[in-house]
Amino acid sequence: MTPILFYGVPEGCSFGSIVALEWTGAPYRLCRVEMPGVVSSEAYRPVNPVGETPSLMLPDGRVMSESMAILNHIAARTMDKGFGFDPKSEKFDRLNQMLAFLNTGFFNAFSPLWHAVEHELEPQAKEALRAYGIAKVEKAHAHLEKLINGRKWLLGDEKSFADAYFAGIARWNDFHQVVDRKKFPALNALYERLQEDPAVSFAWVIEHQEEARTAGRFLGHVSLEEALGEIRQAA
Repeated sequence: MTPILFYGVPEGCSFGSIVALEWTGAPYRLCRVEMPGVVSSEAYRPVNPVGETPSLMLPDGRVMSESMAILNHIAARTMDKGFGFDPKSEKFDRLNQMLAFLNTGFFNAFSPLWHAVEHELEPQAKEALRAYGIAKVEKAHAHLEKLINGRKWLLGDEKSFADAYFAGIARWNDFHQVVDRKKFPALNALYERLQEDPAVSFAWVIEHQEEARTAGRFLGHVSLEEALGEIRQAA
């Protein structure tokens, strides 16, 4: 079976996994999962028991979740494309270190802001939560600016799946209107560079349900019901 990526909308971090799949040129399909409605529903539980995206159905019918795990899985199977690295190599360690920071530092910094948007709170509580989130996002941007350290891409001269993951998270700053990204020139340059990437443009168009032209081997969408049928058949 052709893999299926379950991606969340709007503004899901699964954006980065779509970009990664486009870069590899490997065949894949997509299943659109509306948040918070469908992703938290009983119908989605067989895909992801904790109600999150992304999830990836593998050719043998197994389903894996968590962005870091999915990106590492794809990278390990596309080493010939230059996205995966020998587990004993320095590049492997650097990729995982950067992915870990993006997940625990950069992604997590936006959590208070998302909570303020997605939950009904008293105005004073929402204001305090937003202030806390803004401070965290500012700090995460400053930290990432230092980690980039003048490099063209997060790991060096060539783009990696860390850049794909970054593309999906960094846009949240525009959604929440938090910091002036130009205050962080290296980070801003990386973000602007990624906006010109065909795979990033494709992922954005897919999310917004506009006409999309794949630069990889995207084979179309399947419904959640169809995807669940394939999972049951493989079990």
